[in-house]
Amino acid sequence: MNWIKRIIGIAGLSLVIAGLAWFAWPQPILVDLATVAKGPIEVTVDDDGKTHVRHIYTVSAPVAGKVLRISHPMGDHGPSLHVGDEVVANQTVVAVMQPTLPNFIDVRSRDQLQAEVLAADAAIQQQEAEVKRLKAALDFSRNEFQRAQTLSRTQTISAQAFDKARFDAASNEASLAGARAQVDVRRALRASLAARLIDPADVQPQTEPTCCVRVLAPASGRVLRIVQDSEAPVPSGAPLADIGSPLDLEIVADLLSTDAVQIKVGAPVRIDGWGGPAIGGKVARVDPAGFLKVSALGIEEQRVRVTIDFASPPEAPSLGHDYRVVVHITTWSSPDAVAVPVSALFRKGEDWAVFAVRDGRARTVPIRIGHRNNRVAEVLSGLSAGDKVVVHPSDRIADGRSVAQREFP
Repeated sequence: MNWIKRIIGIAGLSLVIAGLAWFAWPQPILVDLATVAKGPIEVTVDDDGKTHVRHIYTVSAPVAGKVLRISHPMGDHGPSLHVGDEVVANQTVVAVMQPTLPNFIDVRSRDQLQAEVLAADAAIQQQEAEVKRLKAALDFSRNEFQRAQTLSRTQTISAQAFDKARFDAASNEASLAGARAQVDVRRALRASLAARLIDPADVQPQTEPTCCVRVLAPASGRVLRIVQDSEAPVPSGAPLADIGSPLDLEIVADLLSTDAVQIKVGAPVRIDGWGGPAIGGKVARVDPAGFLKVSALGIEEQRVRVTIDFASPPEAPSLGHDYRVVVHITTWSSPDAVAVPVSALFRKGEDWAVFAVRDGRARTVPIRIGHRNNRVAEVLSGLSAGDKVVVHPSDRIADGRSVAQREFP
């Protein structure tokens, strides 16, 4: 019986020692692994942009006046336009303008104008009296000239007296014509002063089409924006509406100047983020001058405007003017490059390194990388296609530590 108890004791002790050894033995750390692959890679500059009609025509008021409501029916002598309506060049009426109504006059200015009207009436009366005087003088000088003509036939008047009578008649006739012209001038001045006294409330609105200025569309397209929809007085040159073709679109993106220096004209662009499939494009222009822009966080940034053309015209119902898009402008690409996920990289001194899995253990491998984007980096040396690397390595992983790939259910 003693030897049986010994065997049982030895077996139990062995199990305890094995259990302690199993718990004390270091277990492999579960990690996420990625395979270094060889394939296409590209580096892009990503930012928000917006669509923009290439040629926008702003319809402005040709004269100062009152613009009628643009959404009025044509029966009210106003155009019937809304945003999105089609217009035809030199045919569609965009706006109708009426002459400007007189301004209201304060009490002192009204009294002053009324006094000037009274003075103008007196000046007219004075000039009319002068006309009567000169008419009488002209009649007298004409009679004298007729007598001189009669006496000249009998040679009973001197040549000097005859010439004097003829001169007086011509002189008085010219003076009478000048006086009558002065009456017209004073009457016109009086009418001008009276017009300045007109109250805007006494002016009847003119509804005749001939009284108004019709502003026609300068180009064919659609109404993009109505600046002045309601009836209101506007100065000359005030914008009324914007017209353009939604099919003639381009994209403008304000990029950081540090990114813009890497972009070349003609670079391919991928356009997405607008609610539909990705669209191709290319860089048409990089502005030579930048501008200061304050970000949403209050940071001052130097931005450069980049213009992008669509590779193929987008469909009219899909994209319109001032729609938001996301542009991905390619600055570098390679069809056959060894790539490693950027989430596997970490710094070791001044160099980049990764944890490569070899024989079930993590090994620190210094590598040299080239171009990179936000997902992968180009490997120049240190790794080969097919190598396994640890992504998102934690501080528990060290060189030579046993690792195992984490299994997901």
